Amino acid sequence: MPYIPFTDEQKQLANSVDLAEYLRVRGEKLERAGIEHKLIYYDSSGKHDSITIRGSKWFDHKNQTGGGAIKFMQEFYDMDFQTAVQELLGQRVTPLSHSPPKAIAKEEKKEFRLPQANTNMHRVYAYLIKQRFIAPEVITHFAKQHTLYEDKEHHNAVFVGIDENGVPRQASKRSTNSYGNSFRITCQGSDTRYSFAHFGESKRLYVFEAPIDMMSFLTLYPKDWQKHSYIAMNGVYENAVLTALKNHINLSEVILCVDNDEGGIEAVDRLRDILHENGYPNVKRLAPEFKDWNECLKSQNGVEPLPAVPHKRKDEYLKEVSELGYLKCRPDKLTSQIYATFKNGQYKYLAEYALAGSAFFIDKSCEKGMFAKLRAKLKAEYKPYTDKGKVAAKQRNLQECVMAVMKDLRQTARTREQSVNTAKLLYQLADRAVRLSVEETLSVSIQEQNEDIDIVPEPEPCMEFS
Repeated sequence: MPYIPFTDEQKQLANSVDLAEYLRVRGEKLERAGIEHKLIYYDSSGKHDSITIRGSKWFDHKNQTGGGAIKFMQEFYDMDFQTAVQELLGQRVTPLSHSPPKAIAKEEKKEFRLPQANTNMHRVYAYLIKQRFIAPEVITHFAKQHTLYEDKEHHNAVFVGIDENGVPRQASKRSTNSYGNSFRITCQGSDTRYSFAHFGESKRLYVFEAPIDMMSFLTLYPKDWQKHSYIAMNGVYENAVLTALKNHINLSEVILCVDNDEGGIEAVDRLRDILHENGYPNVKRLAPEFKDWNECLKSQNGVEPLPAVPHKRKDEYLKEVSELGYLKCRPDKLTSQIYATFKNGQYKYLAEYALAGSAFFIDKSCEKGMFAKLRAKLKAEYKPYTDKGKVAAKQRNLQECVMAVMKDLRQTARTREQSVNTAKLLYQLADRAVRLSVEETLSVSIQEQNEDIDIVPEPEPCMEFS
C-alpha cells in the first residue's frame, strides 16, 4: 500500500471510532457485559470472549494487552498502520469533520429519529435508476411502503427498517452523489434488530448485505418476487435476520446472498453457524457472479463490473490440505516425527504425520482410506472466520497442541475411547499445522520462496518422554 500522509486529526478520528459499532458493521459478534461489550470470536481451539470493549478502547484479558481502535485493527486483523487507519476512517461520513470526536467514555442510548423527508424523490430515483440500474417499479414499491425516501437536507436515499407493528425502528442513509465521495451510514439510535426488508408468504428468506444489493437482485429476478421475503443486513450482522425469522413463522429456508468477496465468504460460514445454533438448519448460499448483485446488474447494462474477490487464506488452506500425502503411520516413531517436524518448522510434514496418526488410531485396518476421509473432513470443516489472529498466536496454539499430543502418546495401553481421543488430538494438530503453513505461504517474500527447505525424511527420536 502506498504511504498516505494522514493528518493528526485523521489519526485521532480513526483512533476514537466506537469499536462496538464498527465491529457490528463488520459482522463480528458482541455480547453486552455491563457498560462494556465482549467480543465473541472463534479460532481453531474454540470459542473465546476474553476481549472487552468500551467506546474506542479494548483490552485482551487473555494476553494482557489493549489500547485504542488503531491498535485493535493491527492486533486482531493483522493490519499495518496505514490499512488500519484507512479502514477506520472508511466507516465515517466524508469529508472528515474538523473536530474529531472524543473517545466515548460512557455509552448513551441515542433517540432514534428518521431524517426529515423531502417533498419528492427525484434525486433518489435518478441515482438508483441511472447509476445503479435498479428497475423503477422496484423503487416505487418500497417508496409506497414508506421504507424508501429522499431526505430533505442532503437528498440522501433513506432505507427504513420497520418492526412487526409497522413502526420505523432503523434507518440507513446512502449518498446519491454522482461525483466525489459517497457514503452509507446507519442513523443514530437505530435498533439493529430491524432492517430494510420485504416479507412475503413463502418459506424463503433471501439475505443481503445492503439495500441496493437487495433491490438489484429484485431487478435481476423480478418474477413473482413479492411472494418471497428479503432483508438487507447493513453489513454482515445477524441480529435483523434472527428477528425476522422469529417474527415470521412461515420462514424456514434462508438463502445467503452476501457479496462474493473475502468478507462475504467468511460471513456465509459464520451466519450459517449462528442460524444452525438458533434452530434454522435449512441454510443455502447464492453467490453473485461478480463482487455483488449490483455489479451483476451493471454488467447487464454495459458497465464494467467489479470482479469477485477470492478468499486467499481459504483457497490456500484447501490447496494445502489437498496436497497432504499419505504416510503410513509408524506408532514407534510418531512421537519423534511430530517433535522433529514441529521443531524444524516443517508444518506440512507435521500435518501429514498427525493426520496419518489420527487415521491409525481410528481404524488401523483401513488406515489409507481413513486418511483420505480425514483430509476431506479438514476441507469441509474449515471456516476462515475462525482463522483470525497473528502468527505468534497461531504458533502458541500449535505448541500447546503438540505438547498435548506428546503427553497423550505416552500411554502404552489404551481403551477404544482413549484411542478416539488420541485421534481427535492428532486431527486438531493437523489442522493447526496447516493453518500455520498457510500463514507462512501467504506472507513469504520472493526471496524466501527461493530458499531450500531443510527436510528431515526420517526423523529419529529427538527427546525422551518419561
